Amino acid sequence: MQIEEAVRSFIAENILFSGNGYPFADEASFMEEGVVDSMNVLELVMFVEENYKITVEDHEVVPDNFDSVSKLAGYIRSKAN
Repeated sequence: MQIEEAVRSFIAENILFSGNGYPFADEASFMEEGVVDSMNVLELVMFVEENYKITVEDHEVVPDNFDSVSKLAGYIRSKAN
């Protein structure tokens, strides 16, 4: 499964509780669209650590890494290398 697809699926099922999938563009800001709040960011961190076996450092939990499907997928790819 592609990283973007996995992130969209996780958010749809665990944050939006939507059976209709993820309704936003991959570049849409989670914060601006009201997709995630501060508690959901912690869920995303746990999702990344558990599914991709990488350690997310506190200083890495910033909008540049965690504010859209595209940014999060890019972050995951950069940590996996």
